[in-house]
Amino acid sequence: MKSEHMLSRRGFCLCCMGAAGLAATGGWLSPREAYAEARGLVSLIKDSAAKSVIATHELRNNITILEGSGGNVAVSGGKDGLVMVDAGISVSRAQMTKALSALSPDPVTHLINTHWHFDHADGNAWIGAAGAKIIAHENTRKYLSQVQRVEDWDYNFVPLEQSGVPKHVFATEHSLKLNGQSLAMKHYGPAHTDGDISVMFGEADVLHVGDTYWNGIYPFIDYSTGGSIDGMIAASEANLAASTSKTIIIPGHGNPVSNRAELQDFRDMLVAIREKVAVLKRQGRTRDEAVAAKPTAAFDAKWGNFVIDPGFFTRLVYAGV
Repeated sequence: MKSEHMLSRRGFCLCCMGAAGLAATGGWLSPREAYAEARGLVSLIKDSAAKSVIATHELRNNITILEGSGGNVAVSGGKDGLVMVDAGISVSRAQMTKALSALSPDPVTHLINTHWHFDHADGNAWIGAAGAKIIAHENTRKYLSQVQRVEDWDYNFVPLEQSGVPKHVFATEHSLKLNGQSLAMKHYGPAHTDGDISVMFGEADVLHVGDTYWNGIYPFIDYSTGGSIDGMIAASEANLAASTSKTIIIPGHGNPVSNRAELQDFRDMLVAIREKVAVLKRQGRTRDEAVAAKPTAAFDAKWGNFVIDPGFFTRLVYAGV
């Protein structure tokens, strides 16, 4: 099935934003500009998720990707019930329930959050209320338990309902054996946020890396909750070290079925742009001057065709070098 307009394939979908706003700015709006032009980026993302059909991508060892509600969701089926990595957005509950039921009549028994952002954890509440054990890094629980502001989205997120707050957290590593899979969870340190984790399905050799990897599009880096460009590069290198040419890699956004070669391209892009922006900053260029110098130009045709456009990504990198 075609899914060009799905939220997760395109990351943060602004396709429903008014054309007048785009014309006025000559291209993609930054998140802050989006609030001035429409009802807010988060509301637009939720609107898109509410309408999106969930696409399924069967991998191996009874592991499936569900695409269409926020970030890419992995589901493992078997004797221990359904095990999910990330929960999508709560407005997709009906579509997600239908997709999960098509995989198995079993309930969701375990839910692992790769990080706290709403497009990955907003569905926690209904899944947790149905009895799933929710597991995450301790920083993810912290952010989901309090009012949390993301400056680049100009948005204050309210705490999740208690049913959606992870009750089982860890600091560095955690492991489980479910559905015949050895699940290894590892904290990256500051990366996309400071609560990101990877989830490796050992026997299947499937690695979910959350938003430390955006396949084919420039990534968002959340400095509001501890993210950094250097952390994103370090996370990419950790992901490369944890994978081989046979590993199936699931990114947080973008084409949901990826591999080590595509991840290497992502890492190399991050390193090259970081160095170009760092040189400009050492020369005393202001942020706007750095954007005007177009340090991402060599990569824009491949990576710069979505909401985190070249200028916005340059500003994110500039903040961290």
